[in-house]
Amino acid sequence: MRMVIKSRIIMLVLVSLLLSGCAYCNIQEPLSTEFNKTELGTKRGQSRSHAVLWLVAWGDGGVKAAAVNGGIKVIHHADTKILFLLFGLYAQVTTVVYGD
Repeated sequence: MRMVIKSRIIMLVLVSLLLSGCAYCNIQEPLSTEFNKTELGTKRGQSRSHAVLWLVAWGDGGVKAAAVNGGIKVIHHADTKILFLLFGLYAQVTTVVYGD
């Protein structure tokens, strides 16, 4: 009996580790690795792309589109935000740029 309970607990831990972040994932990370002299600038622009059901995708989530949307001529730093819902049934990727 104890062996069955122990194996179920181990199985539950393994499944939870494999499926972590599958129901909801919302992260933000930098697009650069050089942070020595990072200046954000006075302006901020963003662009966004979406995907639904792994079949349909739309939007321009590029750095250039984000700079144009924010009126930025010189880009100092860029981030990306990623949102996944229900195993990727809906996905949204946002690019945020900072500059002047």
